Amino acid sequence: MIKTSDNRYDCVLYDFDGTLGDTVPLILSSFEEAYIEVFGECKRTREDFKRYIGLPLTKTFEMHDADTSRKLLDAYLRINCAHLANNEVKLFDGVLDELYKLKEMGITQGIVTSKRRSSLMITIELLGLQDVFEIIVVNEDTDKHKPDAEPILFASRQLGIPVDRMMYVGDAKGDIQCAINAKCDSVFVEWSEMPKEPILELGPTYIIKEINELSCIIKAREL
Repeated sequence: MIKTSDNRYDCVLYDFDGTLGDTVPLILSSFEEAYIEVFGECKRTREDFKRYIGLPLTKTFEMHDADTSRKLLDAYLRINCAHLANNEVKLFDGVLDELYKLKEMGITQGIVTSKRRSSLMITIELLGLQDVFEIIVVNEDTDKHKPDAEPILFASRQLGIPVDRMMYVGDAKGDIQCAINAKCDSVFVEWSEMPKEPILELGPTYIIKEINELSCIIKAREL
């Protein structure tokens, strides 16, 4: 069913890593540990790894042969899930309050991520966020992934909310490009650890310094 309201948007979709959750340092460490396990050392830099955050994991290792890629993927998943199970992920400042504020406003919220469901749900459950999100779109849900439009379009179809009543919040180039491809308004978070110039060149609809600016955007108020 399509919602109607006086709000500018009816739905906010979020990337998770680096947008809601302060996970980028943990992801980078997991990449390094996986390479050390498989090769005995890690010659790739953190800046190199950052280019793959937000994309399916297989992209990170695709320069290797199939057997090596599989070993790296298996090592990464095991190492990363162990970190996640230790409750090492924290939300960025203000995120929890804003999520519940938007929920009280009647805004539909969801996550659109390239993460696998098993990895993401460890964190969602540990943080007690199951009741916040009405949809969680993960790697397994679509054949095409960010920056392709399909993950956002899938969420739109499942929720019955048109993309012009949604906005997508992210920290990486692939997030903003995904929104553009879906003809969905985009929000870039300035606390991103990703190189900012390539993202800003895409022209995100909004740029925010703090998460609580989302409710102002939705209400069409001055930031």
